[in-house]
Order: sequence, then C-alpha cells, then structure tokens
Amino acid sequence: MWVSNQSSLNDFILLGFSDHPWLEPPLFVIFLVAYIFALFGNISIILVSRLDPQLNSPMYFFVSNLSLLDLCYTTSTVPQMLVNLRGPEKTINYGGCIAQLYIFLALGSTECILLAIMAFDRYAAICKPLHYPIIMNQRRCIHMATGTWMSGFANSLVQSTLTVVTPRCGRRVVDHFFCEVPALLKLACTDTRVNEAELNVLGALLLLVPLALITGTYIFIGRAVMKIRSAESRWKAFNTCASHLLVVCLFYFTAITMYVQPPSSYSHDRGKIMALFYGIVTPTLNPFIYTLRNKDVKAALRRALTKEFWVKIR
Repeated sequence: MWVSNQSSLNDFILLGFSDHPWLEPPLFVIFLVAYIFALFGNISIILVSRLDPQLNSPMYFFVSNLSLLDLCYTTSTVPQMLVNLRGPEKTINYGGCIAQLYIFLALGSTECILLAIMAFDRYAAICKPLHYPIIMNQRRCIHMATGTWMSGFANSLVQSTLTVVTPRCGRRVVDHFFCEVPALLKLACTDTRVNEAELNVLGALLLLVPLALITGTYIFIGRAVMKIRSAESRWKAFNTCASHLLVVCLFYFTAITMYVQPPSSYSHDRGKIMALFYGIVTPTLNPFIYTLRNKDVKAALRRALTKEFWVKIR
C-alpha cells in the first residue's frame, strides 16, 4: 500500500531486495564501494591509454573503449539501485525505465561485438605480426570502433522496442533492481511467444556469432603460439591474450545464461544474481584484470603518478 501511495501510475516499482530488507544496508555499502572502484579503475585506464604515448597502439585503443563502455554500463544502473536501496521509495519513472532499458541493452550489445574485435586484434598481432600495422591502422581501428557502437545501439533500438510495445495491462511491479528485458516481459498480459522468439533470435545472433568468431580466432592463435620455439616468447604471446580471455569468459557466461533463454522460463532470483554479476562485478573487475596482468599498463600507471609525466603532456 505504501508503494502505491508514493508512486504515480506511470512509475515502475523496482522490488530489488524488498522481500529481504535486512540485506539492503550491507548491499548499499557493497554496491557503492564497487561503483567507486569501477569509476576509478575505468577512468584510470582511459586516461593512461589516451595520454601515455607508450600505450598508443590498437590494443589499448580498444581497451580504452571497453573501459568507457564499462563506465557507462555501471552508471546506467548503479546510481538508481543505490537510491532505491537507501530510501523507502523503490520507483523509477516510465521515461527513466525506458532510457535505462535502452542504454543498458545498447552497451551490452556493443560489448559483445567489441570483445570479438579485440580478439581479431590479438589474432592480427600474433598470427600476422609483419602486417599488423597495416591491418590495424588508426583509420581502420576508428571505423571498427564506430561500427561496433552503432551496431550495439541499433540492436538495442529493435530489442527495447519489442519489449516496450508489449501490453502490460497496468502491471508495473518489476521484480528486479533495474529495467531489463526478461523482467519487463514478465509483466506482459498477452501471449509473448512471438516477442520471445524474435528477442531470442536477436540475442543468439548477437551473443553466439561473436563468441563463435572469438573461439575460432583463438584456435588460430593457439596454433600460432605452439609453433613459437622460445618458451619465453610463447608465454609473452599467451599473456597478451589471457586478460582478454578472462573478460570474455566473465561476460559471455552471464550474458548467455540471461538472454539465450525464453523469458517465460526466467527465474527472478537467478536473474538478480546474474544482473549483479555482469552489471556490477564484471565492469569493476575488468580494469583490474587488464592492470594486474599487463606490465605496460602497470608501468603507465606508475608513470602517471610522477610529476614528469604531466609536465611532458603540457
């Protein structure tokens, strides 16, 4: 009753952990700390990738794109989650819900394609080292990144539209932390099998096709690495791919679990856990994965802490 008294008829009510109120204070602290780490880590990588001349390469150009994407990813959902966890009102207005749905889906779609582009970059660097500067020239990298972002937002426009136009017959209680496709389709009061089929096809294409390309790319990379005679060179080649592989595993496992399934079989508890993982945990961990396993990034961060670094930039 208190929810309906404090929210307008156009607002969506985000239940989150309302059924476990004792969890909300510790979750607020955990999410806030994770968000601060995500902001700090991703902004740091974007800055050093742009400002440090030693990181002026296609690999770090795409890593900075991933950091920007993760920065937007967390910002599209976490602030609203913190507000709902902290206060008694668990609502989001209709426009905010649609915007959140579109932006979150667009960024997730973009990441699917971006991770495949990053795998191709590693393939070109390891399997075609002599042609690498030509294959991954600056103009081509910019075109690939631009196409990736445009494809992600175009896909989101289609998927979010298919979700929004589904009749809800006044239902507005979303058993989730934020507005997401499976949770919103659960509010439908009509047969959603056609919508589910269309969304599943789009989801499978966007998730499984890039994943297949990434898998094929790493098969070629693995073969090339095994032909390297020097153990030190093999380890160096493997190490340049390890961070990307770990990020791919973290992202695709949760995304496939969440989106390549009929929304009618959607489990609220599993959906919340998966959303926490790919919405907060993965964007927070990504910059640290690239930093801890990469000597170049660690060296660049150390240089960024010196006065001489900023004097040179001026």
